[in-house]
Amino acid sequence: MALENQTLLTGFIFLGFSDLSPQLQRFLLAFFFLFYILAVIGNLLIFITLTLDPVLHTPMYFFLRNLSFLDICFMTVTVPKTLAILMAEDRSISFLGCALQMYFTFFLGSEEFVLLGIMAYDRYVAICNPLHYSTVMNKKRCAHMAVGSWIMCAVLQFGQTSFIFSLSFCRSKVIYHFYCDVPAVMRLSCTNTYWNNFVQMILSVFFLLLPFLVIVSSYVYIISTVLRMHCKDGRSKAFSTCSSHLAVVTLFYGTAMLACLKPNTSTSDERGFAIFNCFVSPMLNPLIYSLRSKEVKEALRRRIWGKMQFLYRQ
Repeated sequence: MALENQTLLTGFIFLGFSDLSPQLQRFLLAFFFLFYILAVIGNLLIFITLTLDPVLHTPMYFFLRNLSFLDICFMTVTVPKTLAILMAEDRSISFLGCALQMYFTFFLGSEEFVLLGIMAYDRYVAICNPLHYSTVMNKKRCAHMAVGSWIMCAVLQFGQTSFIFSLSFCRSKVIYHFYCDVPAVMRLSCTNTYWNNFVQMILSVFFLLLPFLVIVSSYVYIISTVLRMHCKDGRSKAFSTCSSHLAVVTLFYGTAMLACLKPNTSTSDERGFAIFNCFVSPMLNPLIYSLRSKEVKEALRRRIWGKMQFLYRQ
């Protein structure tokens, strides 16, 4: 019995990047820290700007504000521990700490997919049914959609995480990763994980495939509507409002699909996908929206320039 679930007492140990040279580990520490700071500052700047500027109090930017907040939370779940592994070589994590890290990674990651689907639907209503937009996407309905998606993801992913950590762990305590990712943790179980894999597949369909179908169907209608427009300026404006969202969708779903298409990924591949999702993608999201959205650029310019003028007068 003592051997059956020893990790309940001692937790896990991350391999992290201990297989790499000390010089490369120091480079990764600087790289990860820089990306984390840039991502937090960028997303926080977008969040504050969208909150304070009344011009941007529209459904599209309401959901973008949710996305920026989500990216900050998602990075904070895994990055500080990763930096501690590289800086202080503190590779241990408690059983409860690992469960919480996996839960919030599940929860926030699935919420991002759902939010991208909602944002695609918002663009569909705005371009294909502009006369009904203010009615369909009113503030109350947007709030219900946002709160409902957060609650749904939180509840369902709590169930999945609890199911995974009800397994018995009697093999090596070493997780060949830098955070508690599902495949890396489940490999340590001596229990049959068939039903865990089945539940994970069902939830993947629910949280990845369904939002993806919403996005694809929305953009099929959007493109067909835009192509029927006679006004060139109208077509240009319609495409410009969708370009930043499409870029983020391509970025996020592209990585997820690569991971899904390579089910037998090696440890280095798993870490490569995780680095992109945990560090690169959250940093690029605010950059994409600030560069591709004219309204966001103007709002940032007003806020930053106004603050600089205020400080100068002081």
